[in-house]
Amino acid sequence: MQQQTILVVDDEPSIVEVVSLYLSRAGYEVETAQDGHAAQQLMTEKLPDLIILDLMLPGIDGMELTRRLRAEGNTPIIMLTARREESDRILGLEMGADDYVVKPFSPQELVSRVRAVLRRTEIRTEKQVEEPLQFPGMKIDPTTRLVTIDGSEIVLTAKEFDLIWLLASNPRQVFKRNQLLDRVWGETEYLDPSTVTVHVRRLREKIETDPSNPRHVHTVWGVGYKFEA
Repeated sequence: MQQQTILVVDDEPSIVEVVSLYLSRAGYEVETAQDGHAAQQLMTEKLPDLIILDLMLPGIDGMELTRRLRAEGNTPIIMLTARREESDRILGLEMGADDYVVKPFSPQELVSRVRAVLRRTEIRTEKQVEEPLQFPGMKIDPTTRLVTIDGSEIVLTAKEFDLIWLLASNPRQVFKRNQLLDRVWGETEYLDPSTVTVHVRRLREKIETDPSNPRHVHTVWGVGYKFEA
């Protein structure tokens, strides 16, 4: 199996050194950058399999880099930040991050999260051979990872697509938030259930004519969410 490449982007040399050491021991090839401009160049040159990205960077900050990455593709991103506020975590996830780690953190835990995100990415790629789902006015295509609403293509982030694919593959089945965390994110230990709430809201904004009165993604109060065709 080809060695996977992880790009570590942080302006604190000690963090870059420690994270790189643990990732190398885990069998990954590691590239590093300490500012946003260098990171953007390496993203293009090295095509990493996953990016560990600090939010507070000189040059181009982590949020802007995430926005640019999401406009170009679905390379997995784990954000690093010293900010503990829930609003910062939610903003990072809304921008398209796959996971969010608050400093100080355990290097072993970070490696575990890298493995989990890459494993989910591999499973997602394998599932792309499945047939598109068709509903009145809606098509969900796992090969292109696009949702088409009344003929218009809707581009979703990786997690938004995984979420709608799971719900739509099981119409009318009610999923609890921790079930969605387990099936879409692959874990329930480190992520807050608000992660699901954020992604459902973003998903509705993209696929629903009236997000406040959704036609497809319904809230089952006190339980979770379900898809109605």
